[in-house]
Amino acid sequence: MSRLSVPNLETDTGPSGQIYAQIKKAIGSVPNTYAAIAAHGPAALKAILAADAVLAGSSLPKRDQEVIKLVISAAGGCDYCVAAHSHLARLAGVKADALKQIRDGEPSGDAKRDALVNFVRKLAQSSGTVSAEDFAAIRAAGYSDAQLVEISLAFATTVFTNVFNRINDTDIDFPAVA
Repeated sequence: MSRLSVPNLETDTGPSGQIYAQIKKAIGSVPNTYAAIAAHGPAALKAILAADAVLAGSSLPKRDQEVIKLVISAAGGCDYCVAAHSHLARLAGVKADALKQIRDGEPSGDAKRDALVNFVRKLAQSSGTVSAEDFAAIRAAGYSDAQLVEISLAFATTVFTNVFNRINDTDIDFPAVA
């Protein structure tokens, strides 16, 4: 059970209630993580949603964004985020076998995706420090300067949600990971 309380999403009229209404209108429901963050830090959720909007308008494909978020979540041991980003990556077109390979740290056979996975995994393991070889490998895979900025943004927002969900022990409301 989640550690932080969440008000009734239908009757909350405070700042978090307004955010719940916007999220529900946009995606049909309010994920447990968003509900808990908004209940206790509406400005924090607004910042995450703003960063997600920036990523949505970026040159980094949604599929790659979700792969990044899944790698970080698996490396960080956040069960909630692994379930969420496995589901969202599947919706973005990543096949189930590739998702398992990504979670397990195995090559998928897609050279560009594997380069991204390896780069992000190294970022996660080194707190963001990468070697010249790591940098050369991600560039050789075709990622641009702008996309390296976008990878950094996706990384940063995912670390926040991973840490929050581990603190909160957020109840998982996404499909189970197979």
